[in-house]
This record gives sequence, structure tokens and C-alpha cells, in this order.
Amino acid sequence: MFTQYNGFDSPFHTGFNIFLFMFFIIFALIIGTFIVMIVKNIYTWNQNNHTPLLTVHAKIVSKRTHISHHHHGSANMHNIHTTSSTQYFVTFQVESGDRIEFRISGTEYGLLADNDSGTLSFQGTRYLSFRRD
Repeated sequence: MFTQYNGFDSPFHTGFNIFLFMFFIIFALIIGTFIVMIVKNIYTWNQNNHTPLLTVHAKIVSKRTHISHHHHGSANMHNIHTTSSTQYFVTFQVESGDRIEFRISGTEYGLLADNDSGTLSFQGTRYLSFRRD
């Protein structure tokens, strides 16, 4: 004997409802993550704008890079495309002994060397410049 289902209690319909529920939860999490990132970046930008510009004597104590690799491929994985991006960081030590790390451009990174001393200008977490003595 066959069991007849109406449209609302069939096993297919229950599975489809679970799929829709999970789809919308994951979609909401992704959108929520983007919103949190945007709000955080705006908050940091605003904090930096309201922080006084400081110019202090500092010494470069270290330099580092962070390389990210991104792999992109088609559904059949025949066309794999890889990209890389590099972020550059420099750590300064000010006269009080405190250390501050800033993300800087690659061009600026290439011009700086460990143990350079000079004048560091920054505003909050925003690196502005470094001039050797």
C-alpha cells in the first residue's frame, strides 16, 4: 500500500525546509560578518581621525611580511588560478621603550632598515611617515 502525503508533511518537503533554514542561517552569518567588518573599519578610521598626530623619536627594531595565497578554480578544476598578496609591517621602539607595529606600503618597507633611527609620525593606528636622522 502507498501512503499519500499532502504537500506539507512529505519527507521531501521537510528536507527542503531544513535546507532553506540552513541556507538562510549561513547567508545571514556571511552578511553579518561583512557588516561587523565594515562597522569595525569605520570605527577604527573615526578613532584615528580623532587621535592627535604624534611625532616621536623612534628606532626600527624589526620588519616582517605576511604573504597570503589565494587559489581560484573552476568547477572542473582544470583552470586553477593562484594569486598572492603581501602585507608589510614595521615595529618601532620609541624612547619610552614601548613598541608599536604599523602596516606600511611595500615601497616604504623597502626604504627602511633594521636599527634605523629617526622621527616617526603616526595618528592612532595609522602610520604616516618615518624620517631617518
